[in-house]
Amino acid sequence: MTSGRKMLPFTKALFCILRASFVVLLLAFVHAPASADTNLTEDQIKELALEAILENPEIIQQAFERLEQIEQRRQQAQMATVLSGRRELLERDANAPVLGNPDGDVTIVEFFDYNCPYCRRVKPEMSALLEQDQNVRLVYREWPILGAGSVFAARAALASRNQGKYEEFHWALMSLQSRAREPTVLKVAADIGLDIELLQRDMNAPEIESHIALSMELADGLNITGTPTFVIGRSIVPGLVQVDRLVELVDQARLENK
Repeated sequence: MTSGRKMLPFTKALFCILRASFVVLLLAFVHAPASADTNLTEDQIKELALEAILENPEIIQQAFERLEQIEQRRQQAQMATVLSGRRELLERDANAPVLGNPDGDVTIVEFFDYNCPYCRRVKPEMSALLEQDQNVRLVYREWPILGAGSVFAARAALASRNQGKYEEFHWALMSLQSRAREPTVLKVAADIGLDIELLQRDMNAPEIESHIALSMELADGLNITGTPTFVIGRSIVPGLVQVDRLVELVDQARLENK
């Protein structure tokens, strides 16, 4: 389960309607007798479809499952194409914070929001992975989709790079027990020794706007709908991921790189 969603219920409903319409037509033609007149009227086609459904109701579920498989393959192919085309931006954007080993042989890209509870819960899992595997390169995509507080936190975190405190600030914000809002974010900033006046001035820098805009563009192109979402090799993995699963995905990405 992820905490942020962009897909509208109407989109899903529309897809279901179109899918159901396709199934009816499919049933009509697939289950028509081989000797049937090819010049069937619309009413005859509907009658054949109804007969097929009544005689074999399980074929509806089978058809739905088949369509789901086709749609999944289509989405996977689309994501693979986008991943291939945007790999350099995803993994090597000079305007994205990098933790772990900057020269690591496997790159993890995490799309996250400071107000996402699942992002906060994945913090110890990611920390454990970085301790366990010294050859992982972690790229953060600040993707503030959960309100004004999230936007303020993302801008502040990115601005903290100018004071060399992004990593410390990031982990501190992820440890917040309350919602990230301007007062709480600035308190954390002060607690870790950031110059607040400089931080607020740097928050309006064009590179910060550019980072967030690119995060939005990449997420949209990869059909990422919630936080956290991880891009590891050829895999796009949403939600709270345990360290054991992260290790598996990293190992898989290493094999893909060979």
